[in-house]
Amino acid sequence: MSLREYHYEVESRHDCPLVVDLDGTLTPADTLVESLIQLIKRTPLSLLLLPFWFLKGRAAFKDAVASRTSIAVDRLPYHESLLAYLLSEKKKGRRIILATAAHKSIAEGVSAHLGLFDHVLATDAGRNLKSKAKLEAIREEVGEKFVYAGDSHADIPIWRGAQAAILVGVSSGLTESIRRYVPIEQEFPTEAIGLAVWLRALRVYQWLKNMLLFVPALTSFSFMEMGGLTTVVVAFLAFSFAASATYIVNDLWDLENDRAHRRKRLRPFASGTIPILYGLAVAVSALFLAFVLAMYVSTGFFQILLLYVVLTSVYSWVLKEYVLIDVLLLSLLYTLRILAGSIAIGVTASSWLLAFSVFMFLSLALVKRCAELVSLDQIGGKGTRGRDYRVTDLVVLWPLGVGAALSAVVVFGLFISAPQTQVRYATPQLLWLVAIGLTYWLSRLWIKTSRGEMHDDPMIYAISNPNSLITVVLMIATTLAAHFLSLGSTP
Repeated sequence: MSLREYHYEVESRHDCPLVVDLDGTLTPADTLVESLIQLIKRTPLSLLLLPFWFLKGRAAFKDAVASRTSIAVDRLPYHESLLAYLLSEKKKGRRIILATAAHKSIAEGVSAHLGLFDHVLATDAGRNLKSKAKLEAIREEVGEKFVYAGDSHADIPIWRGAQAAILVGVSSGLTESIRRYVPIEQEFPTEAIGLAVWLRALRVYQWLKNMLLFVPALTSFSFMEMGGLTTVVVAFLAFSFAASATYIVNDLWDLENDRAHRRKRLRPFASGTIPILYGLAVAVSALFLAFVLAMYVSTGFFQILLLYVVLTSVYSWVLKEYVLIDVLLLSLLYTLRILAGSIAIGVTASSWLLAFSVFMFLSLALVKRCAELVSLDQIGGKGTRGRDYRVTDLVVLWPLGVGAALSAVVVFGLFISAPQTQVRYATPQLLWLVAIGLTYWLSRLWIKTSRGEMHDDPMIYAISNPNSLITVVLMIATTLAAHFLSLGSTP
């Protein structure tokens, strides 16, 4: 035991105030990055001002950003194990201080919310409280003897000046380095970001929607050509990587709303499991890979993928807040996937197929909105957060969604009777069985929605519910049979 460790052990712990960092320690969130996202979301033109604020110094920069934003501290994720330890130490009479490089408005908000801290040290317009500057501020407030809780390399100068260290989510290598300078009072490890977490963040399960790129190959029966099939697979991957990039950006854009949602608050970024900067890096990489794959397919496919990214971004940032416009755009984005599949394999997209998909996916988009409103109604809610939908809108949305579903069935029926269909299919009469299955499948979706049994995403329900999945498989099998099997003329 070193002399320093000995003195720490023999002295009363209550005589050493506990100084706690905020970003990455008390909360896994980065409040500055979240403030910047909020600022850009509220006033996009502020992007032009950021360089000028930064030239005035970090303290002035943080002050300018904080004065134009407000972090909902009651919805921030907190390290519960550390928080429990602080509460127990507080009950023992220990003095606890919040010391952070975050702006004082955020720090004081956190302090007021938790009701835990005796004093707050934070960045203001005149001083950026980071690293050595934070150490000086701590010494001014509590003297030379204190215990510091931190999480990163930037905290090393403070740990060196402390009597002991509390480590939160610190790597094993950094832990061993810190142990050379100061005794460790407590360690609060955080789980490593595993593959499963990243798969959730990338929403790989949503790649199912991009299977729509295979629809033109299926309906034109060109899927048996190996070259065309390979091209569609590459196109599928390109769309999937691009979609994952937009999902990440959308999650970062919607942090506040997601944290207010009973289920979405558990998402990797809303919960703080994955740092925001990590997410941005992965999103940029995924988008770059998507465009490289798109160029491999064709220039036309690259252009349609670029259009998809632009429309998805506009939807996520602006249009999803407008009633009905959001569902109309969603139906177009689904239809765009089918059009992209046609471009990928070099076939002309059927007008029948495109018309069918617009009505079909408009109905599914309305299922999603109605399911959300039904859930809200069951718990006494009045309207969705971040979207201009109210429970009272169900009286309009319901017939609109069912009508769109029936329109899709009507378009499919007209397609069966079309001359080109009679020529292309060996037994086109079998397609009426598909029409019946489609009517049953869509009707069942709406019944499940009315009962409050629908998943937030009907596409996920479609593959997870056994009855739904069997119906879809049977419809696809019947379509193939109608094309390949000649059962003779019907009486």
